[in-house]
Amino acid sequence: MARPNPDKMSFLEHLDELRSRLVHGVAALAVGFAACWGFREPIFHFLTGPMRQVAPDIKFYFMGPSGGLLIYMKMVFFVGIFVAAPYILYQVWAFISPGLYPNERMWAIPFIVFGTLFFLGGAAFGHFFLFPITFRFLVGFGGTDMQYLPRTEDYFTFYSWFLLGLGAVFQVPVITFVLARIGLVTPAFLIRQWKWVVLLSFVISAVITPTPDVVTQTLLAVPMVGLYLLGVSVAWLFGRARRKPASVSVEARS
Repeated sequence: MARPNPDKMSFLEHLDELRSRLVHGVAALAVGFAACWGFREPIFHFLTGPMRQVAPDIKFYFMGPSGGLLIYMKMVFFVGIFVAAPYILYQVWAFISPGLYPNERMWAIPFIVFGTLFFLGGAAFGHFFLFPITFRFLVGFGGTDMQYLPRTEDYFTFYSWFLLGLGAVFQVPVITFVLARIGLVTPAFLIRQWKWVVLLSFVISAVITPTPDVVTQTLLAVPMVGLYLLGVSVAWLFGRARRKPASVSVEARS
């Protein structure tokens, strides 16, 4: 069935379209979960790798008989998000694309491809670089008088929120690319906002990081500023002024 024209869709029809996209996204997450469940033990070893770099002999524990099952389910679902990321990004684009001009919809593939790559890149940056440094710094405060015995649930909460936040933050150049291509932002406009970007980066890093220490927040805020500057470069290389036709027919926007 053909999709309704976005110019003639009512508020309830827009909500129904959003519901449909959310259902497809949830279905993709379920498929990702099912595909990863058989690899739950390797997934556990991989996700706890940053802590094992700091303390190779460390042992994780859980509370309650069902603790092990629940943590496996959470970790598998977390990895399923990354598996389903390309399809979820497609659903995001499919929801917003009816409001774009036909020549702007051609950027669907770059949005999905680079959005996925930057999402994975943010996660890789956190897993292989940021987490080992953070854990080494935090655990080192125990000294010789205290021993760190990580509860699996606490470790995974710290790890997952931080990694998802990094994946979202790494979307800044991709979003900037799309906005610059359709003429909504310019390099000059982005450069003028740099002071607010620095402030907002530290605010966001304080919200994302589960701990209040300044070191962890700074390690996240600095890459955020760098990604914004990369976005400025992207806007300078690929941006253009948006051309507004004198009249746009309904057929041209369908």
